[in-house]
Amino acid sequence: MEPATPPSAPAEARIRTEVQVMFFDTDCAAVVHNIAYLRFIETARTHLAGALGWSLAEMARSQQYPVVVRTEIDYKRPAVLGDNLVIDGWLERVDRIRFWCAFTVTRPADGALLIRCRQMLALVQMPGGRPIRLPEEMQKRFAHLGDGKPGDESVASRMYGGQVMG
Repeated sequence: MEPATPPSAPAEARIRTEVQVMFFDTDCAAVVHNIAYLRFIETARTHLAGALGWSLAEMARSQQYPVVVRTEIDYKRPAVLGDNLVIDGWLERVDRIRFWCAFTVTRPADGALLIRCRQMLALVQMPGGRPIRLPEEMQKRFAHLGDGKPGDESVASRMYGGQVMG
């Protein structure tokens, strides 16, 4: 798994967040544990969703939520207590019902790449939990991030036990 580099995504489909590694992010050896990296990525993905028009308030209003269907993560190097980290996130690919976000976690102090992550998401309508098609405007806006082939909507549909709505 090698996600694209951030410059391949348009500016409105990229975010950057910073975090300092705290004691609760680490194990007894002061090394960041894997769940903390996922929390860093979750925060970055929430900011990216906002940049794409899915603010927390909008999700609550519409009851439509981008839901993680798959996570791929490569741990390259460890972060430790006190490190300042940068999490870059970008929209990597868009289909009709699913989309992929990619993330890197780096340590600016030494330029080290610590994590590469890629997540597949589907838009889900609550309370039923059914996948729905991405908004037409999003599909058009990011058409250059698709492959021009129909997406395999059955993956997200099977993950949530239903048919695609919309």
